[in-house]
Amino acid sequence: MLRRISYYLFSLVFVAGMVACGGKSHDHLDHDAEDAGHGAKGAHADEIILPVEKARAAGVKVEEIKPGMFHGVIHTSGKVMSASCDETAVVATISGRVQYKNHVSEGLKVAAGTTLFSITSAGMQIADGDPVQRARIDYERAERDYTRAKILIKDKIISEKDLAVAKAEYEAAKLTYTSMQRTRSAGGVAVTAPRGGYVKQCMVNGGDYVEAGQTLAVITQNKHLYLRAEIPERHFNELNKIRCAKFRTSYSKRLYDITDMGGHIQSYGRSAEVNNSYIPIIFEFNNTGDVVQGSYAEIYLITQDRPNVISLPLTALTEEQGIRFVYIQVDAEGYRKQEVTLGESDGERVEILSGVKKGDRVVTKGAVQVRLASAANAIPAHNHNH
Repeated sequence: MLRRISYYLFSLVFVAGMVACGGKSHDHLDHDAEDAGHGAKGAHADEIILPVEKARAAGVKVEEIKPGMFHGVIHTSGKVMSASCDETAVVATISGRVQYKNHVSEGLKVAAGTTLFSITSAGMQIADGDPVQRARIDYERAERDYTRAKILIKDKIISEKDLAVAKAEYEAAKLTYTSMQRTRSAGGVAVTAPRGGYVKQCMVNGGDYVEAGQTLAVITQNKHLYLRAEIPERHFNELNKIRCAKFRTSYSKRLYDITDMGGHIQSYGRSAEVNNSYIPIIFEFNNTGDVVQGSYAEIYLITQDRPNVISLPLTALTEEQGIRFVYIQVDAEGYRKQEVTLGESDGERVEILSGVKKGDRVVTKGAVQVRLASAANAIPAHNHNH
């Protein structure tokens, strides 16, 4: 009996020892598995996970790197100006005091023949008197002289030459008087727009005295514009390589291409301007209706093509503390942030000097969404508590 009890006690102690060892061994296995898991994560610590469905919903687009043609770019600034062929001056037809008609102001749209001003000499002490009255008197005098000359020529009292002179004076006086009568109104002589367009500038104020031939206003049709770019003189040798230009105005994010607007190089300077070291180059282009004359512009002057250049859309870039990055797709759901070095940019695409290579698949749209996913994937450090 004593021997049986001893056997049971020995068996109980053995089983307890095995259970304890099994539990300890299990703990070690757990720790080993956890350490292995941490090692696996460490191998892909820089990978950003963005599921395919979320990437599609965020509009993420990927482009495979293929070296190709790119062009040299001179990045500068300039101004949009009205084309000289598009402007017409409105001038005073007689001397006198100006009165506004139709509330003329800059930017006003006018049609050809629209009355803009009237000029009157009423109440003014002018040496030659009222121009219209003077024209009428000259016309009536010339008419009488011509009538008398036609009678005298029959009696051979005057020569054919005298008759021709009288006729010429009569026709000139008639033309002047008829022209003034046609434009005369109750307020004086009307001054009309020579062609349709927009009032670019008013040169006089109501009540100003003007001389015949003086400019009263400038009308522009705003159909053609000039883009004046200022180029540093160090680029002088590249002027003959410039083919076209792209520009972005200060009030819009849209990038305009001179070529798409029927533009071409109008002229360029052969020397630097006085008091600065810049050379002007002027492009003429058709206004699409949304380019504001007089606005300042950021300009990209396109020069010769260069082969085997890696370039990406500007939308592919992100920035952190002044450093530029792109996101490379490593698998269907995985992305990796990559620092890049930039070269020249034409406002749409930018040359990549280093950081990516041929065959890399780079995010060109939705890079911000991938960047946000990288922040969401960040996992706090894990502590072992046993």
